[in-house]
Amino acid sequence: MKPLEVVYADDALVVLNKPSGLLAVPGKISNECLSLQVQQQFADALIVHRLDMATSGLMVMARGIAMQRALNQSFSERRVHKRYVAIVQGPCGTPTHVEAENGWQLIDLPIIVDWPNRPLRKIDLQSGKPSQTRWRSVHYDAQHNTSRLELEPVTGRSHQLRVHLQAIGHPILGDTLYAPAEVAAASERLLLHATTLAFAHPQTHAWVSFHAPDAFGAWP
Repeated sequence: MKPLEVVYADDALVVLNKPSGLLAVPGKISNECLSLQVQQQFADALIVHRLDMATSGLMVMARGIAMQRALNQSFSERRVHKRYVAIVQGPCGTPTHVEAENGWQLIDLPIIVDWPNRPLRKIDLQSGKPSQTRWRSVHYDAQHNTSRLELEPVTGRSHQLRVHLQAIGHPILGDTLYAPAEVAAASERLLLHATTLAFAHPQTHAWVSFHAPDAFGAWP
């Protein structure tokens, strides 16, 4: 297991940079996970939210029940700012519809569990739960026919970013769940990283922001 990367810690919370390939919490396939690793150093650390095993990047854990309740409330009320970066197939180019300034667009497609193929999710316009993702293209690599995107999930559905990007024709490289075989094989890991996490500190109530650059290597 890779060494624990603590981005920030105080009496109320711990912010971690989770590597790709590590579970956030114990699962059916393994007990090796970020939360147990953190609790070896911070015994009172408690889970607030999760990242997919294949996704890397910033996670926050609360120190104690009171801080966990406060952070849970911030997440449930959508008062936490999250930004991801991803490398996807194809040119995203100039948007045809600009949702906001600076090129941001909105994916507004409801998501539901794909019961015959659990744990997969799918778009379901009739029965899906409301799901929204803001995105913008920041670079197109013509040599590899890939785009670097910034993503901001408005809602927090499981696999939301992966499902939404696949649905608009730009699957994430290395996505073995949703991308076509050639796109999944283009990278040894899922090229999705939680790069920014910002929220009101549960103890001081001051706005705090954390950043962890991606480690995508050769991908521009």
